Amino acid sequence: MKKQISAGVWPTMVTPFTTSNEIDYHALERAIEWYIQNGVDGLFAVCQSSEMFFLSLEERVKLAAFVKEKAAGRVPVIASGHISDRYEDQVTELNAMAATGIDALVLITNRLARQDESDEVWKTNLEKLLNEIPEDIALGLYECPFPYKRLISPELLKWCADTGRFLFLKDTSCDLDKMKAKMEAVQGTGLNIYNANSATLLETMKLGITGYSGVMANFHPDLYVWLMRNWSDKPEEADELSNFLSIASLIEKQLYPVNAKYYLMLEGIFTNYNCRSKNHLEFTATNRLEVEQLYRLTKAYAKPSAAVKRADDGISL
Repeated sequence: MKKQISAGVWPTMVTPFTTSNEIDYHALERAIEWYIQNGVDGLFAVCQSSEMFFLSLEERVKLAAFVKEKAAGRVPVIASGHISDRYEDQVTELNAMAATGIDALVLITNRLARQDESDEVWKTNLEKLLNEIPEDIALGLYECPFPYKRLISPELLKWCADTGRFLFLKDTSCDLDKMKAKMEAVQGTGLNIYNANSATLLETMKLGITGYSGVMANFHPDLYVWLMRNWSDKPEEADELSNFLSIASLIEKQLYPVNAKYYLMLEGIFTNYNCRSKNHLEFTATNRLEVEQLYRLTKAYAKPSAAVKRADDGISL
């Protein structure tokens, strides 16, 4: 397989809803433009942050196709969306997503075996599933935390890489040693790893991690873009920024993705913070204040970084 998925920052997009609980495609288009204007390298259009477990298959397909259409020619788009337990239903879901024209189809590691099943069962199920998916579409893996987190072993990841069909893993281990072991296992295979964790990101970049694909790219993607593009040339600034991003990421422990939607309201992108996966009415005044404080801190912090980014004149990895 000759295809590649670019290095850099890949936001796990959140889905805007109208007050009647339908997908708000006007807000979604504004969000796509906002991500791209902030320099992201690609978009993860259908994932847990997108509330895919609370979207119908028709909605998931339309969402992926819309993002791909609006981002076409500017950044690549990847999507997941197989949420069912039954194998036959997953085959239907994955083929429907593949037909949207996305640049890569992402398989969720916890959908390939039950929590109490072994890696051998997982591998057998994946081998079977690969025969049902178009051979010409690039594939990725995602260690989605819901409904349970299934981390892939270095050995299984190496096996996936050796099939020639998988180009990347979205790692959610939040563990330097685990990521290092995975990176060593797939070295030279063409499969790259994207870290979802802010605290470990800079250290894994020093080890050769390919990019960032996490929650916080819904808050300040431009800062992650700056870090990815400048960490080796500006190590002191990168260390300082990494400290800020790590502490800022603690807001993930709030009511996510409600808080990300509120942040995007402050940016003028979303019109509300309605969710299907969480009760947005539980988002308190104090929660809103905390997001507003993060917003102000981000804007203050971004000023010198933005100047450096402009001086770099559109680096492309």
